Amino acid sequence: MENNLDIKKLLGKRIKELRTGKKLTQAQLAEAVEVAERTLSKIECGQTFVTADTLAQIITALEVEPTELFNFKHLEEKEILKKELIEAINTEKVDIKLMYQFYKSIK
Repeated sequence: MENNLDIKKLLGKRIKELRTGKKLTQAQLAEAVEVAERTLSKIECGQTFVTADTLAQIITALEVEPTELFNFKHLEEKEILKKELIEAINTEKVDIKLMYQFYKSIK
């Protein structure tokens, strides 16, 4: 089950990233995909899996190739950096303000 959560979260983050990159609101994408805004929110938060039909509509609405939607490499790297940052804060004396700025830049 842990892997399912990771996949849902990764896909949701990627959809959100592509949506915001296209300067679309959740309401705009939800309308284009013909789902409720709440449904899109749950998908982006990794709370629910997207159906195949909805996924196809998202790909069309975002005007991306399917492979682009499933490119998680940079998201995984961000998560690793966040974990390392938290570890550093917990174990070493660091400049918290600098670390916070770094965190915001990778968020």
